Formats: sequence, C-alpha cells, structure tokens
Amino acid sequence: MQDVYDVTIIGGGPAGLYSAFYSGLRGLKTKLIESQDQLGGKVLLYPEKLIWDIGGHPPILGEQFVKQLIAQAKTFDPTILTGTKVDYIERQEDNFVIHTALGDKHYSKTILLAVGGGIINPQKLTLEGAEKYEMTNLHYTVQSYQRFVDKEIIISGGGNAALDWAVELSPIAKNVTIVYRKETLSAHEATIKEALAAGVQIECNTTITKLSANTDKTAIQLVTCENSKTKQSYTRQIDEVIVSHGYNREASLTFEESMTIPKKDNYYYEGKATGETTQPGIFAAGDILSFEGKIHLLLGTFQDAANAVNSVKTYLEPTAYRNAVVSSHNEMFKEKNRSIIEKQLVHSN
Repeated sequence: MQDVYDVTIIGGGPAGLYSAFYSGLRGLKTKLIESQDQLGGKVLLYPEKLIWDIGGHPPILGEQFVKQLIAQAKTFDPTILTGTKVDYIERQEDNFVIHTALGDKHYSKTILLAVGGGIINPQKLTLEGAEKYEMTNLHYTVQSYQRFVDKEIIISGGGNAALDWAVELSPIAKNVTIVYRKETLSAHEATIKEALAAGVQIECNTTITKLSANTDKTAIQLVTCENSKTKQSYTRQIDEVIVSHGYNREASLTFEESMTIPKKDNYYYEGKATGETTQPGIFAAGDILSFEGKIHLLLGTFQDAANAVNSVKTYLEPTAYRNAVVSSHNEMFKEKNRSIIEKQLVHSN
C-alpha cells in the first residue's frame, strides 16, 4: 500500500528545514528529501563564518546554526531522507509521484520545492593528480580554521569567497597569498581593501600550474605558479591550498511536460509571495522562488517557508485558517513549553 504524505519538501537547506518545522506545526504529515548526505544546504560551505542578519538572534557560527535548524526541523518528527536525489516528478490522479535516482518512488498530495540554487559542486583544480590531495591539504571549502594555524596558505580565486577566507585566515596563518588568473579581482572593493589591510599578498594574472607532493606522496609540499603576462613562474613551499573557483550548479529535478512552471533566468521558479506556483499543489520557498519584493536573505527564507506551508495547508484544507496560531498560544507547544520550564526551574535551584 502506498504511503502518501500531505507534503513532501525537496531540499534540506534552511528553507526546507524551516518548512519541515512549520508543516509539523500545522499538523501536516511531512517528508523531506535532500540530495546531499548532510542537511544544511549552502550554509555548510561556511561552517565557521558568523551569521549576523537573523532578527533577534546573536551572531552564530554557520555550523551551530545548521545544528539548531535541524533540531527545530525534527520537532514534529517528519520523515527525513538524505543522500536521495529527486530526478522526476509526475502527477497521477490526486497525488504526485516523486522518482529518485535510487529508483524509489514517493507519493505526496503536495510538493514544496526548497532546492535553493540547485545541487552545487565546486569547480575543481584541473591539474593532473590534484584529486589525490583532496583528503589532505587541497581544499574546496574551509571546514575548520584550526588546521590553518601558523600555516603557509595559497588561495586560488578572486571572488568574494576567496577574499573572505583570506581575511578570516590571515590573523592565524603564517602567510596567505591569493593568486588569480585575471587582471583584476572580482570581489567587492571593500573586501579587497580589507584583505590588503590584513596583509594578504595578492598576485593577479597568476595561476597554479603544478602541485608537487611531499616525500610520502600524501600531501602537497610545493606549488608552482605562472604569471600569464610575464610568462615567469616560481615554485614555493606551501602547507595548505584552497581553491575557490565558484560552483557548478546542477538542476535537481524535472517535471512531466504538463507540469511546466515559468522560470526566471532559466532556473528560478516564478511564483507568489504566498509560495504558490502556477501548478496547483506545487509550492516553493527560499532561493528557488522568484517574486516581486523577494528578500534574498535567511530572514526572507523563513517567511517564504511559513507562507508556503500555510498555502499547502489551505490547499489541502480550504476551511483551515490561513495562518498558524502563534507559538505563545499554540496548543502544539503546551506540553513542550511545560517540559522546558520545568528543566529551567530545576537548573535554577
């Protein structure tokens, strides 16, 4: 017998995670499907960066923020699948059928798209043998600052991410050098000034041309770079190599032909601030949704998610209230509130 969910959320970043929480709050049977092995979306790329722009929330590290989002998403025990890429969605009678790359089928009354910018994979260094160093000292993201203490670091890339990492690492590293293939950096001018003020060495028209291993062939010891204008090259000893060449974006799913949704810039789904798309039963939240007045910040993501879930609720139950009861008066939280207050009283005594 088919197990049919009220709503299936596709995407496990901030939009998807908050949607899972809010759909539970609204009493919906909920499933969340994420293509990556971990929940958290793009925030996982910057685990040690501080997030400041969430209303009423003190600055928080990306890693901790993701942990809290996941814990919140699990409040009402949704079904969560990771490492599961959605390939194709079709409509059959009253339900949607979700086909995955694993060959599985999932059934749902509604779909909530929260796939952000799609499945993102870093553009890798195109040098022979580079992949063997990915387990040691060749990095495409910075997971922990601690390993870079007192290290000689070279960063390939000239965008905001590359410069941000250079600024963050310069106070703890022995030395940080940026190499960029073009004449001028593409990062914001303020970020470039900050990097220069922090003592970051910047070399434009320069690319990494060779990686040389240490004696046991496990890690990079020497990096050779070449200036495309002067044709001069140099080799220097290095401890860590960071590559920030941007990301390849892979669209995470397709629909049957009759379910086409208009797109902006050939990717983002056009819809309403209420999370509705042109297809009945398909809703969206977060970066994937485009509408007039869109706020491309985390705080906007949460409003998107709440609006989309409220639209799902009234689509399934037309007589339901448009909005959920606020948490301070919501019956769903009475027992949870009591338990939290009792624990606080115990700790205070």
